[in-house]
Amino acid sequence: MKKVRKFKVGKFLLFLLLLIIVLILIAIGIYKYETSPVSNNTDPKIITVDEGDNYFTIASKLKEQNLIRSETFYKIYLKFASPSSLLNGDYELNEAMSVRDIVKVLSDKDSSKNSTIKLTFREGLNITQMAKIVEEKTNIKSSEFINKIADKTYLEELQNDYWFLTDDIYNSEIYYPLEGYLYPDTYHFLPSEIDIDTIIRKILDNTEEKLNPYKNQLQNGTYKVHQILTLASIVELEAVSDSDRAMVAGVLYNRLNDGWSLGCDATTYYAAKKSMTERLTQSDLTACNGYNTRCTSMIGLPVGPIDNPSISSIKAALEPTKNDYYYFVADTNKKVYFTKNANEHDQIIAKLKDEGIWAA
Repeated sequence: MKKVRKFKVGKFLLFLLLLIIVLILIAIGIYKYETSPVSNNTDPKIITVDEGDNYFTIASKLKEQNLIRSETFYKIYLKFASPSSLLNGDYELNEAMSVRDIVKVLSDKDSSKNSTIKLTFREGLNITQMAKIVEEKTNIKSSEFINKIADKTYLEELQNDYWFLTDDIYNSEIYYPLEGYLYPDTYHFLPSEIDIDTIIRKILDNTEEKLNPYKNQLQNGTYKVHQILTLASIVELEAVSDSDRAMVAGVLYNRLNDGWSLGCDATTYYAAKKSMTERLTQSDLTACNGYNTRCTSMIGLPVGPIDNPSISSIKAALEPTKNDYYYFVADTNKKVYFTKNANEHDQIIAKLKDEGIWAA
């Protein structure tokens, strides 16, 4: 009986040992896969390490850029690797790099591309504001930037490469033909890439990527790409939250459908070439041109966008919230109030004035 018992115990231990070995091999296989390259794509991607970042906090950035398969296994690798401290700066990585390769680049003191030039354009900036940022960060003068993107021969070259640039941009009343088409984002350039054409094309490449999912709507809808970007640019400056943007877009469509003027101050500022921190004069409000929708004789959309809108505002213009409102006003806290008629609208404004929160 003892021999049989010993035999069974020995067999069980052998089975347990084999099971452990198999589980270890499976775990190693999973670990190797999860820390392997995401793809064979060697196109460079720039990862920015900001002040206060460390190897663990940038895991989400690496995942968002599709540079690692798993944040968890990336962090497990770090526990074993214990790399040297991480320096601030821009690092050039690609999807064909394994987690080991990525950490090696990040830990290499000479890999940080501190010479990379970063251009950040926030949502709602217009071309003159963007041109000033280019001038501040590069050796390109804002006037050179603006003149280049107003050159018809250059615009025709761009038209051949980007489906969303239509002949609408050549309207003689338009201030800047590419207004609305330069997607607001952060862009990284090596010093050798700092020329106007490279900058513009990198931005337009991003614009194309953002618009491609909506290509059919933008080409075949009631309102085409130029009109949608124009509407989105107004929405961008009139609302903050995504829900408010969709509501504002709905109000603007109600006015368009019923043949009303849009009456948006944002268009008046642009028409007068004033920033929205400046005061509008009575002549600004009544001046009639291709942009000022406060001019009572102007029905419909402006001739073109008044800024460069975010994808949220573009989505709102494509998919507005249907409502029966015709007026809206925002307070100093950016809260938007919607009303159905002029009387209700005036009552809201009076209330906001009394409370000292009217965004005049």
